[in-house]
Amino acid sequence: MTEEQRPEQAAEPRKVVNLDPRSLRGLAHPLRMRLLGSLRLDGPATASQLAQRLGESSGATSYHLRQLAEYGFAEDAPERGKGRERWWRATYDGTYVDNQLARDADPEVRGAYNAFMYEHATQHATEVTTWIATEQDWAQEWVEAADISDFSLALTPEQAAELKARMHELVESYRGLAPETDAADTATVRVHTHLIPTRHTD
Repeated sequence: MTEEQRPEQAAEPRKVVNLDPRSLRGLAHPLRMRLLGSLRLDGPATASQLAQRLGESSGATSYHLRQLAEYGFAEDAPERGKGRERWWRATYDGTYVDNQLARDADPEVRGAYNAFMYEHATQHATEVTTWIATEQDWAQEWVEAADISDFSLALTPEQAAELKARMHELVESYRGLAPETDAADTATVRVHTHLIPTRHTD
């Protein structure tokens, strides 16, 4: 499961889209995933603003924003626009992809799933390395609160599924605890979970 949500949205009902084969193929592109992630985390923006933010050309961001809109992931934010300036916002707060799509009979769907997951993993790695590179810029309280850990457990598939559900439940329970967004010590916190077997057994 992949998801991003701005802190000020925490009190509102969350809108999560379940990817089907068509929408998965529409989203499984590195720039589209980065654009969507930026709209979710940083809020509405224009194609030019996103181009500057992501180091891309405005022509590329404009095209892929239209593609995101065609597949239902982004939409106009007319209340932000001035004159001919077109603002975009994310349609959903989060995205869910069923791991069973990795076994879909259609090779295009399997390829889209792999592309989506590889890009998702790349974004995770980028966020972690960015934290390591900028850690010295944060207050000591944040340095102590941050965590990069790994654990090895001997589990059955049923136990692993239970652990995954309980971890998600715990993370979700913190959405309702979001402080006022203008509080001086509030920051958007990214939580990554990776629960994967490392030794194949039949």
